[in-house]
Amino acid sequence: MSVDRVPGRRQRAWPVLAASALAFVILIGLGTWQVQRLHWKEGLLATIRERMAMPPVELVPALKADPGLAKQEYRPVRVEGAFEHRFERHFLATYDGEPGFYVYTPLKLDDGDWLFVNRGFVPDGRQDPATRPQGQVSGRVAVTGLLRVELTGKPSSFVPDNETDKNIFFWKDLHAMTASSGLPADAHVLPLFVDADKTPNPGGLPVGGVTIVDLPNNHLQYAITWYGLAAALVGVVFVWLRRRSQPAV
Repeated sequence: MSVDRVPGRRQRAWPVLAASALAFVILIGLGTWQVQRLHWKEGLLATIRERMAMPPVELVPALKADPGLAKQEYRPVRVEGAFEHRFERHFLATYDGEPGFYVYTPLKLDDGDWLFVNRGFVPDGRQDPATRPQGQVSGRVAVTGLLRVELTGKPSSFVPDNETDKNIFFWKDLHAMTASSGLPADAHVLPLFVDADKTPNPGGLPVGGVTIVDLPNNHLQYAITWYGLAAALVGVVFVWLRRRSQPAV
């Protein structure tokens, strides 16, 4: 029986080892990135919970004192003004599994500025204000709710374009809402939204308090997956090297 040691066998292993090492570094990097994202997401969720537990602040004075407030997503605020229901915009949504719309109505403030308020949900077929006249409150009102930031662009390429001519919005494009609503051309609209709380509206519609705080946090699973693949790669390379180290018979 003779042992056959193939010439150059060891040298030919180096490209495989180099590629494996590169793949290992990439997999570990991806896992570490997901761990970092996990810490960031947990911090964000903690910040949201803290903000939502705060008492409401008067929006207009608070904005003048701190313009950065406009970026404090989910901060409870209070604002007064008069609704202009004829300018309301409709955002396609579901509530408790029922299809319908969120009603975004411009609120005219004392200083002449405007603010779009998400007054809440109405079922499909009730978006016409004539079907819910009791809820079209007139005169001065006080709204308490959560501050929502203005979107800078479509959230995803999978989201359809807004059908402004039909008053159907698939994403909250403040500029499109303003331009299509019929507000005066010189109207100054605050660069944010307010989601009204659950305070009942006359007639029961719209249904307020519809804000959904649902930020997916799957980063731990992703990190385990990438680290697991890195460990599997190490195992495969180890077995491969052991087999190569055995002399061919």
